Amino acid sequence: MNISKKMQDAFNAQITAELYSSNLYLQMAFWFRKEGWKGFADWMFKHSDEEKHHALEMANFVLDRGGEALVAAIDAPEVDFKDPKEIFERTLKHEQWVTEKINELADVADELKDRASINFVDKFIDEQVEEEKTVRDILNLFRHRDGHTVATIDDIVGAQE
Repeated sequence: MNISKKMQDAFNAQITAELYSSNLYLQMAFWFRKEGWKGFADWMFKHSDEEKHHALEMANFVLDRGGEALVAAIDAPEVDFKDPKEIFERTLKHEQWVTEKINELADVADELKDRASINFVDKFIDEQVEEEKTVRDILNLFRHRDGHTVATIDDIVGAQE
């Protein structure tokens, strides 16, 4: 069962978005490292790798179905950050944007009645729920840990899988 051009193009757009996410998180990790936040940096390095892995999974899916995987130009990520909390606020907004993009990908699969793509995209929809929750949980640490320093939060976040 070959993938349609429309579905292929939708996946290729998502592949590019996933690689942008990887670069954004990599840039955030660099900022954290520069500022001495090892736990936050480690968390961002892991998430950068995860986003790249998503892009590769999607590319392999397209290729397995006889399509062509393409990467479009990837915008440079932001580089000006203020503090750890602000970065995680930006991360939540970014994950919400990714959720919108994944939902758009699912809409194309639904429109085309492409069962294989519907099944494949469903796991990314589920993962986005977890991604947003994880970042919200980190932001809750900033809000609810009045007696703790940001360094304690750095240790907690760095210990997360």
